[in-house]
Amino acid sequence: MSPRHNDARQRVVAATAEMLARHGLNATSIREMAKRADAPLGSTYHHFPGGKQQVVVEAVKFAGAQVRARLEHHLQAGAKAGLAGFLSMWRDVLLRSDFRLGCPVMAVAVEEPIDAVAEEALAAAAAVFADWEGLLANALTNEGHEPESAAKLATLIVASVEGAIVLCRAQRSIAPFDKVAERIEWAAGL
Repeated sequence: MSPRHNDARQRVVAATAEMLARHGLNATSIREMAKRADAPLGSTYHHFPGGKQQVVVEAVKFAGAQVRARLEHHLQAGAKAGLAGFLSMWRDVLLRSDFRLGCPVMAVAVEEPIDAVAEEALAAAAAVFADWEGLLANALTNEGHEPESAAKLATLIVASVEGAIVLCRAQRSIAPFDKVAERIEWAAGL
């Protein structure tokens, strides 16, 4: 089996994450996932017998893990660096894509699917958001915040960033993100 064939599954997952970020849940079809991943449609059904819902769940987990890895990397230098890195990462996504990419996790969380039951995808999105919040809360606690306060602040950070992404995409401007980022850093006291 060629290496290209062996990585078809991962290419479909990555292509799906990108499609979710760009087009949302309902505009993401299994046929288009396969096409963008340069994978045969039949192999997509072979790798994902649960169909679109299975691919979406795996794409959410994949995207979440990518953000987690980058956040963990930045947090090694402390909460301030971690927060700055988290904010910078999302700011860069918006600017590099000319405001055409958002967060694939958010896309799944806010859009009710028209073709399937969303419980697994919603659970995956909830787990990803909770994971990011947990990483941030732990870092804030390590910087001296009380655990309950750190948890609330971490939720505020994730919710604010996700909301800022939406505003930026709608307005085709980075201004909302920059305003939110400034207030997050102020609220965190870092």
